[in-house]
Amino acid sequence: MLEKLDRTDKALLRLIQDKSDYTTKELAAKLNLSPTPVYERIKKLEKSEIIVKRVALLDEEKLGFGLTAFCNIQLKEHSKVFLEEFEHNIQEIPEVTSVYHIAGMSDYLLKVVIKDMQEYQNFVINKLATLKNIGNVQSSFVMTEVKKSTKLPI
Repeated sequence: MLEKLDRTDKALLRLIQDKSDYTTKELAAKLNLSPTPVYERIKKLEKSEIIVKRVALLDEEKLGFGLTAFCNIQLKEHSKVFLEEFEHNIQEIPEVTSVYHIAGMSDYLLKVVIKDMQEYQNFVINKLATLKNIGNVQSSFVMTEVKKSTKLPI
């Protein structure tokens, strides 16, 4: 789909990845266009679901979330029903901010954001361990976040 976007669409997407709350007027000035074509391009990109949503990124540490863990999950059973049930249930746990179905030694990779190790222990015992079909959990804890970006290389 990237090849179907023209230079202006790509520039527009780069701009809103940096700052999603630019006004149409601000974007138009940066792109050397009038506001109407910029507005129409944004609506076209939203309609085609290239722009999925615009959100605010929050500082985890300032909000008291001092620990990030990545959990490799192996399931006991791999039938479609068990996979769908796990995927449905894991989405209900707010500490889990990302879920990836992966290939390799594990079945899923979870990103978990919590306050501290005690809260992580509570998460594992009272939330993760209550899910059916979990065979093994391997956790890794972030010591330093070296790079964090939501920007795609457009």
